[in-house]
Amino acid sequence: MATLFVTGGAGFIGSAVVRYLMEHTDWRVINIDKLTYASNLSALGNAPTNERHHLAQVDICDQTALKALFAQYQPDAVMHLVAESHVDRSISGPADFIATNIVSTYTLLEASRHYWQELEGSKREQFRFHHISTDEVYGDLAPEAHPFSETTPYAPSSPYSASKASSDHLVKAWHRTYGLPIVVTNCSNNYGPWQHQEKLIPLIINRALAGEALPIYGDGQQRRDWLYVDDHAIALYRVLTQGHIGNTYNIGGNNEHSNLEVVHKMCELLDELAPLEYGSYNNQITFIKDRPGHDRRYAIDNRKITHELGWMPSESFHSGLRKNVTWMLKNY
Repeated sequence: MATLFVTGGAGFIGSAVVRYLMEHTDWRVINIDKLTYASNLSALGNAPTNERHHLAQVDICDQTALKALFAQYQPDAVMHLVAESHVDRSISGPADFIATNIVSTYTLLEASRHYWQELEGSKREQFRFHHISTDEVYGDLAPEAHPFSETTPYAPSSPYSASKASSDHLVKAWHRTYGLPIVVTNCSNNYGPWQHQEKLIPLIINRALAGEALPIYGDGQQRRDWLYVDDHAIALYRVLTQGHIGNTYNIGGNNEHSNLEVVHKMCELLDELAPLEYGSYNNQITFIKDRPGHDRRYAIDNRKITHELGWMPSESFHSGLRKNVTWMLKNY
């Protein structure tokens, strides 16, 4: 039985990966999570009762604790999802983003390198370090520009995206300098069940149901590509097991919409599934001052992962958003 370290496995994307691995593979998963405000053990579903799942409450900045985990569990691969990810928080408090996204990645890389260098034979040849990142490292995409490809130059705008760009570069440098067998993925905006309420979709749904204003930054025309989290989990496993060493793969949902369009679509679904006595949820939309350095557009060209690894998203934004809204109405 192969063993996988999943860092941040109690977070939004990490928990989706853990659920997928428990349901569809025979991997043993060592779920390494500090259990911060963004972690949610409920999102793990039945994983905690599965003998192939082990939760290790460890800060991956702790070199001693990491070394002990490697010695105890002897992983065949590492999937690194730990990250501070909320742009607004990075603007008001960037220090946590530097520590978590950069320093912890360095610490994990070093622990992985020293462990890998002591391996022999097929165990050494098959080892993988999979680093999960974001499309925000590429910066602001012009309105008519081709979507981000794996060769798009980095131009991060926020403390969050700059910290993720830094971690990407560290991972690639550890491959170039030390030969560590790595793969990197950069994804678009994720959404789906169990997402933290600070993110756009759960924030808007919760505020709408509470009868509160639905805040939209600036003119609401910032465009993002949307990826259903369960589709992302499948893509990550595909890259881990089939991706070519040293390669980057962009993972997108082929669902580009403006923030205002997304909010209107949520209001339409809520009007259908949880109608108000009078009027529409659209009447609660309020425009507020734009945040500093707000990128206008992100979009992913996912042809590489499609052509090389045969992955395609199964959810359209319409089907995924309906699932998301329906789930939130049942669970919040």
